Amino acid sequence: MNDSGEHPSNEGAFSALVGRFQQHAQPLTGRMNRTLRLLTLSAAVAVAALAGAAHALACGTAGYSYAGIGAPTRASGISAVVTSIGPFNVLNGHVAGWVGVGGPGEGPNGTDEWLQIGESGFPGLFSDIYYEVARPHRQPVYHQVQASPPLGTPVKVTVLELHRRPDWWRVWLNGRAVSKPIWLPGSHERWSPIATAESWDGGTGGACNDFLYSFRRVSITAKPGGTWHRLVGGYPIDSAQTRVRRGGSAFLAAEGPTAFRSLLSLRP
Repeated sequence: MNDSGEHPSNEGAFSALVGRFQQHAQPLTGRMNRTLRLLTLSAAVAVAALAGAAHALACGTAGYSYAGIGAPTRASGISAVVTSIGPFNVLNGHVAGWVGVGGPGEGPNGTDEWLQIGESGFPGLFSDIYYEVARPHRQPVYHQVQASPPLGTPVKVTVLELHRRPDWWRVWLNGRAVSKPIWLPGSHERWSPIATAESWDGGTGGACNDFLYSFRRVSITAKPGGTWHRLVGGYPIDSAQTRVRRGGSAFLAAEGPTAFRSLLSLRP
């Protein structure tokens, strides 16, 4: 951990997400596991690209699984009210519900560049509100915004490019900026935002973690600084192990038998 309380992230997610404006695989990102999050990190941990199909008993591709929605157009921001429903069942690794832009290979000259904010959950019902930023030629950095938020509390999370400042972004929690302006070179009018839940099995190749997230009032803005409208259309982000139930600009993202049963009685 450095003097500002930042932690290098130790994971990368590499799931192909295909949308109307994406002609190639767009990977997603992950974040540090519970053990490393509790330790002082003295060196950056390399982000490893994991290729190929998962083992037959593994969860998703390279241990990752997803459930969400991608915007159908490029935009300058995305916002959603995210709620974790019921306790997490995290055996290894993490679960998370987040909104964000960019990804590995999405920066200048194919460099890694992204920004996301959301809620992460770890083994032992341990959770964070966090944001994560990756700049070209640097390790991704995980920032804790709030430790152990009350389970089931809705949080509004926003990623937004700044008015009259192309390539400069901030993240917001419940309408309050929780980061300084962040420079992401070459990002202006380039990315299609996403809202998604994710699970990582901790590299064990074992069973999936269970999660159930609600995403409501999912909105995007075409203009830096924000002229918001509800997300309509878009493309699904899913895995064989996950389910998405959508209603207008809201959706439920689920993984695991208990979460799937809950989908029968819940509305987005």
